Parts: sequence; C-alpha cells; structure tokens
Amino acid sequence: MEKLVEQVWDYTKHAKFYSYRPNYAPKTIDMLITLVGGKNLKVADIGAGTGNLSIMLLERNCNVVSVEPNDAMREIGIERTKGQSIEWVRATGIDSTLENSCFDWVTFGSSFNVMDRNEALNEAHRLLKKGGYFSCMWNHRDLNDPMQKIAEDTIIEFVPKYTRGTRREDQRPIIESRKDLFDNIVYIEEDFYFHQSIENYINAWRSVKNPYWDLETKEGNELFEKISQKIIERLPKEFDIKYTTRCWSAKKI
Repeated sequence: MEKLVEQVWDYTKHAKFYSYRPNYAPKTIDMLITLVGGKNLKVADIGAGTGNLSIMLLERNCNVVSVEPNDAMREIGIERTKGQSIEWVRATGIDSTLENSCFDWVTFGSSFNVMDRNEALNEAHRLLKKGGYFSCMWNHRDLNDPMQKIAEDTIIEFVPKYTRGTRREDQRPIIESRKDLFDNIVYIEEDFYFHQSIENYINAWRSVKNPYWDLETKEGNELFEKISQKIIERLPKEFDIKYTTRCWSAKKI
C-alpha cells in the first residue's frame, strides 16, 4: 500500500508560479475529449491546482467541477475561471465529497502522484458513470532537449541523488492492478515546444515541489538560488524548450 502523501504536499508557496508552467498539449486534450465521448462532458478535475487543465476543459465546452485542497492554489483558479461553467470544491482527491456516478470523466492533471493512487482510483470509480473514463497526465521535460539537459546537468551538480519521483513512472501497472475497476487502457504521448524567457523558466522551477530544495527553509532557498544562477549563466535569454504530455486513461467497468 502506498503512503498517503497528499496532505504533506503543501503548494501554498508554489501556487503563484504555476502560470509559468506550460499547459498540456492541446491535441492530446482534443483526442481525450473524443475518447470520452464528445460534447458537454461533465468532468471532475481532481487536484486542479490553479486551473490549468480545468481551463482547457472549459475551452472545450466541458462542465467542470474542480477539486483542490490547497487554498492558495484554489483561490488563483477561482479568479482565473470567473464567470465560467465551473464549480470549485475544497477537498482531496481521495475524498472529493462529490456525488456517486455523476461524471463522464475524472481527470488528474499532474496530481495523481501526490496521493495514494489506489485510493484515488477507488474515488474516480465511485464518481464515474458506467463507461466513463479516468485520465491522469503530466508534462515531462524532454531530457534529450539541449536546454533541458543543461538544466538537468546543473541540478545534478548540486544534488547528485536527484530523481523525478512517481510522476515519471509508467502508470499502466497501477491501473492494470485494478482490473476490478478499470479496463481499456489508452496511452497518449505528444511532444510540443514551449517558448520561454530565462526568467519565466526559473519561475516555472519555483512551482516545483520536491525534497531537495524546500522553499519554506533558508537552506532550501539558498540551494535553489545557487542552482538558478548557474542555469541563468548557461542558458540563453529566450529559447524554445521541448516537453512531452503523457496521459494514461482507462474506462470504468
């Protein structure tokens, strides 16, 4: 059984930097909409953060309920989606407080890795109508991209044991282990380029929560500043940088 980590992933200090992250590849979201079933989908966006995925779903005429436990992130999301067909709920991904069997689609945008994934699958199954879909997705830095390689090598100079955690893992095994809940697994992977200034790239790194530099501590801040300064020295002022959207989906049995 995985350790429940959602409660200790406090993103309060990171929330304002989320807008510097690239959003998911649009064609991937389009393909997922087609997979799930087309128009006016009712979606529970779990761990919605500041609303990045929720906004893409709203743009595609989905009716969205966004679940986010962190007040700072949720407040930014509410502001960004004002006046749209969306409801924001203060709850966690394993106890969303939403009604049974009401949703066509349950999404986890960069959030499936911060909670007990078995319990998250149980909750997604509870929320979905029969034949509805679960999806979890992340944007991964392409580590073969020259800009990303410079950043990665710089981090490893300062943090030799640096790893990227559960978000980089293949999610198929955990979904396949719950054949009592889900089947018909679909995997989509799409590369895209994102234009960044070096200042915005560093700000995007400030949104990252990891055990190596904790921005809540003096030591963590000092380490992050050292890494940032080296990256600024080594990268140009503006550049196109490669990411990959990776998404696993499965159908409720």
